[in-house]
Amino acid sequence: MADTQQVDPKAERTAARLARQIGSFSKAHGGAEGQIAYIGERGSRIVLVGEDGTWGDLVAPSQAVAEQAVQKAGITVHEAFDGEFAAKVRTGPYEWTRMAGIQVGGPSND
Repeated sequence: MADTQQVDPKAERTAARLARQIGSFSKAHGGAEGQIAYIGERGSRIVLVGEDGTWGDLVAPSQAVAEQAVQKAGITVHEAFDGEFAAKVRTGPYEWTRMAGIQVGGPSND
């Protein structure tokens, strides 16, 4: 009996491209782990944290493509961005300025 599930070639290419990017990040940072978060109509965000504490993210057009990409890349995926996983993130001056600058001594929002 033939497989009736349709394969979307564009989604396959997108997942493969994202998997290559994840693999490249992982190689550059001594390994990587990730977490997928749904961000609405835009798709799903793949947050990556390298073993050296460097972090980054990619956006996939859907949850399914994001899941396929991390599976192809072979990284560990966490359900939530918390605990030991979140503690691996190392931030620098740029992140502090962007994330908390307005609240903690950064430029005013006026």
